[in-house]
Amino acid sequence: VENRPKYYGREFHGIISREQADEILAGVEGAYILRESQRQPGCYTLALRFGNQTLNYRLFYDGKHFVGEKRFESIHDLVTDGLITLYIETKASEYISKMTTNPIYEHIGYATLLREKVSRRLSRTKNESRKASVTSEENTPVEKITSLVRRAALTQNDNHFNYEKAHNFKVHTFRGPHWCEYCANFMWGLIAQGVRCSDCGLNVHKQCSKYVPNDCQPDLKRIKRVYCCDLTTLVKAHNTQRPMVVDSCIREIEARGLKSEGLYRVSGFTEHIEDVKMAFDRDGDKADISASIYPDINIIAGALKLYFRDLPIPVITYDTYSKFIEAAKISNPDERLEAIHEVLMLLPAAHYETLRYLMIHLKKVTLHEKENFMNAENLGIVFGPTLMRPPEDSTLATLNDMRYQKLIVQILIENEDVLF
Repeated sequence: VENRPKYYGREFHGIISREQADEILAGVEGAYILRESQRQPGCYTLALRFGNQTLNYRLFYDGKHFVGEKRFESIHDLVTDGLITLYIETKASEYISKMTTNPIYEHIGYATLLREKVSRRLSRTKNESRKASVTSEENTPVEKITSLVRRAALTQNDNHFNYEKAHNFKVHTFRGPHWCEYCANFMWGLIAQGVRCSDCGLNVHKQCSKYVPNDCQPDLKRIKRVYCCDLTTLVKAHNTQRPMVVDSCIREIEARGLKSEGLYRVSGFTEHIEDVKMAFDRDGDKADISASIYPDINIIAGALKLYFRDLPIPVITYDTYSKFIEAAKISNPDERLEAIHEVLMLLPAAHYETLRYLMIHLKKVTLHEKENFMNAENLGIVFGPTLMRPPEDSTLATLNDMRYQKLIVQILIENEDVLF
C-alpha cells in the first residue's frame, strides 16, 4: 500500500470505503483492518468485526495508539483489549450493571462506620472508636483483600484519628489476574483494567470507584515525602491529629524562641531551611531540629512557613477561600466574626485542627510582643498569604486580597478562644 504511515503495518489498507472494509472483514469474527478516510485524508479508522457486524472507530496516534482513554504500544494490543471489553460488555452487561449493588466492600463492616461525620471538636473530646467487625460471609474471599482488611483493622485502633479523606485514584495496569476490592469481581482488559489509590493501594474498577466512600487510610510506605504532601493524607498516614512538622516546629519555637525579635518576620538562611525540609522528608517525626543542630530559631520558623506554602491545598482551602474573603469584608465586627466562624466549620477536619493549633501558638507569640515585636497584625501580614491562596493563579487577585488575608489571620489570632 502506498503512503502507509510508518507506525502501521500490514493491517493498513489505504483509502477505502466503509463498504469495502465490510466486504474484506465479512464473516471473520475478531478480524480488523485500518483504513484512511475518503472524506478526510490523514484521518484513520479502525474497522473491527464483532457480533456479525463491522464496527468503525476513529483511530489516533501520539506515540501510542488509542481510540479512547487507553493508550497502546501496538494496534494488536489495542484490538485485543477492545475485543475483551466488547465481549464482556455484550455477554455480561446485565451482570455488570448489578456489580455495585451488593459489594463486598459493604460486608466488611467498616465502610458504614467511616461514613459518619467526624466531630469538628475532635481535638477536645476524642471520639470513641466503634469496633468494626471484620467478619465475612461464607465463601467471601475477604482474606485475600489485604488493603480492605488493613483499613478495617485501623478502625479498631482507639488512637486512630478518623478524618475523612477521598481516595486518590489513578488508572493502573495490573499484571496478571486482578479482582476489584469493592465488588470482588474480575477486572478485565489487557491494560488499564481499573484504578488504584496511590495513597492506600485500594484496587477497584473505574465504575466502582464512584461508589467508594471517602475512607482512604494512606499507607506510610506510599508517602514519599512530607513537604508538598496533601495535609489530610499526611496526618492519616502518620495517624496524628496534625502534621508532625507543625507539632515539631511549634514545640521547638515555644521552647526557645517566643521572645526572639521579629519571630516569623526575620528570615533564616534558605540553605538551612532546605536542610530542615530534607530532614523531615527523610526522617519524618524523628527529624532532629534541636538547638544543637539549628541554633537560629528563625530557621525553624522558616521551615514551618515553607511547609504551609508548599501544601498542594492550603490550610485555608481553595473551596473556602472566597467565603473567607467575603466574611472579611463585613464591616460589623460581630457579624464578621460570626461569618468567619461559619466558614471555619466548612474546612476539612485535618485543616481545621491544624489551623486551630497554629492560632493557639500565634496567640502565645503575641503575648511576648514586648520582646519579639510581633502583634496579631504583624503575624497576619506574614501568615495571610502563607495560609490562604486564591484558587486562580492571578497576581491581581492576590494583590487585591492581601489586606483581607492579613485581616482574616489577625482576627483568627485575636479571637482564637471564641472561634475554635
